[in-house]
Amino acid sequence: MLQDRSMSRRDVLAAGGAAAIAAVLPLRRSGQARASGAADGPFVLKPAKAPLVGMGFPETAVWTYNGDVPGPEIRRRQGEHLRVVVENGLDRETTVHWHGIRLPNAMDGVPHVTQKPIAMGERFVYEFDLPDAGTYWYHPHEGSSEQVGRGLYGPLIVEERAPIRVDRDVVWVLDDWRLQNDAQIVGDFGSLHDMSHNGRIGNTVTVNGRIPGAFWARRGERIRLRLINVANARSFALDFAGHRPVAIAYDGQPVTPHEPPGGRIVLGAAMRADLIIDMMGKPGERFAVTDRFYPNAGYPLRDIAYQDETLRDRPLDAPLALAANTMPEPDLAEAQRHHIVLGGGMMGGMTGAMMGGRQTDLRTMMHNGKAWAINGVAASGHMMESLLTLQKGRTHVFVMENQTAWHHPMHLHGHSFRVIRRNGRPTAHSEWRDTVLLDPRELVEIAFVADNPGDWMFHCHILEHQEGGMMGLVRVA
Repeated sequence: MLQDRSMSRRDVLAAGGAAAIAAVLPLRRSGQARASGAADGPFVLKPAKAPLVGMGFPETAVWTYNGDVPGPEIRRRQGEHLRVVVENGLDRETTVHWHGIRLPNAMDGVPHVTQKPIAMGERFVYEFDLPDAGTYWYHPHEGSSEQVGRGLYGPLIVEERAPIRVDRDVVWVLDDWRLQNDAQIVGDFGSLHDMSHNGRIGNTVTVNGRIPGAFWARRGERIRLRLINVANARSFALDFAGHRPVAIAYDGQPVTPHEPPGGRIVLGAAMRADLIIDMMGKPGERFAVTDRFYPNAGYPLRDIAYQDETLRDRPLDAPLALAANTMPEPDLAEAQRHHIVLGGGMMGGMTGAMMGGRQTDLRTMMHNGKAWAINGVAASGHMMESLLTLQKGRTHVFVMENQTAWHHPMHLHGHSFRVIRRNGRPTAHSEWRDTVLLDPRELVEIAFVADNPGDWMFHCHILEHQEGGMMGLVRVA
């Protein structure tokens, strides 16, 4: 049997954002062999230890769902009903947000907005239908930067009623961790530097909660690879050497099958991509998967390694396009437009913002743990006045202007939207998303029908930016 490539202890915990080669281990599929509507759970939040690094390092103290990082993989079919019982065994309040699912507002998991937080020892039942197939995930929306940063997340896969033909359906949950030399998590959550700059970037990358290891494939195998970026702040731009991945979905929503520009798959925090990869290497060959998002800081994520077995000598002849989901199509001719300005952060030029109903300067904001604003307002907690009120059933266009020096993956709860323009130019595929990555100083336009009533969060999914003020409430009524 071929062996995985080994690494030194020093390589694994190298400082300055250099990340280790990440292994992929099978995820537990809690939704398999369950009747539609059967309950998952209880999902118990509790402290545990996980062998994130391995190779003789101590296990890492983490927070988990049911003792594992990631939490249990939930699999259902489109149109089925999901019921999850969540029990809080932590010493603090929590919630669960079902990222990307278009669900009833009361099930969205936002503390003090859609539900009372789940106190220690209490339970909450989340229950909703799954209208759209796709790749989603779940995580807390209370104390998110620390709770997600300590390991609270898991994949939620909604399979198509008639899935496309592949040989394997694989999930990679991408995360990074800020670890000490003893493989324990650095406890500097809430750092003002992280909050006002690029967020909490770790020094060790994992896939499905483990490092290192190769991904083993057979020549001729067609793989559906579901990528989920659960990191607090890190973005990824994955380059699959020797392969030509085809994107078939972004954030769970089907897109016209295409090879991404330059072959790189870009995922900001919270974003997902479904790829089709025809594994056409020869037995015994190895190819690097490299992350190249940050200039001059690329690193090998993992290798694709070919076994001696050959499945077929040419790519599978089968369709790649996914069936459309159920979102109503925006009517741009009748759309109401809203200008949204993202401001703040170091080198951003913002001098102050409204905070707690008062205009304050940036120094006062920083003293109160804030450095970011949307339309001149820095959020303090989840309860706030609505940033926008949207007429239900009408098409709305958000014109988002990033006036900062930093990237922002902007996420809208309860809806998916089309990304229609970047810097005034139409996008190639007008792809559906629920989280869109804005480059520094970029202008991005999104369009959607506000068909899901309630108060919905709209925020940067760099969790330190969210908690630092870049968060708002959008009311659909």
